[in-house]
Amino acid sequence: MRDYLVKLQFLFVAVMLLSCSSSLNHEEGDVPADVVYNPNSANDTEKKDLLPVLTFEEAEHDFGQVMEGETVSFLFKFRNTGKTDLIITEVSTSCGCTVPTFPKMPIKPGDGGSIKIAFNSQGRRGYQSKNILVVANTQPNISKLLIKAQVVGPKQIK
Repeated sequence: MRDYLVKLQFLFVAVMLLSCSSSLNHEEGDVPADVVYNPNSANDTEKKDLLPVLTFEEAEHDFGQVMEGETVSFLFKFRNTGKTDLIITEVSTSCGCTVPTFPKMPIKPGDGGSIKIAFNSQGRRGYQSKNILVVANTQPNISKLLIKAQVVGPKQIK
């Protein structure tokens, strides 16, 4: 009887986990991870040419001097220079003061878009350097962006 109860508990936990993972809340327009399927193997050099390619106009932006408390933003423009749809699954930043906004829908080959990065300089005096990691169905699957700023007080503005 004890074995039966253990198996029943295991089955219950498994069903709960499966139902929770399929009903996770996504923001409107998000592409759920289970739809992101790329049959091309990134390790197969013959098929590597068929993958999407995320090409940024620039991978680094320097805001220069920024008044402390000011929020500044920049658009990192990109193009899909590959042969299949580009899907950006995540954009993460090295600090909560840096907020990304990115396209959630697939980008067709030849089309472009932008990733907006907003930097809030409140409480961040001095030289600031923030990393942004873009995860996509590319090879390599992570692209790195960088923003920099010199955050100054009102008496330091040049």
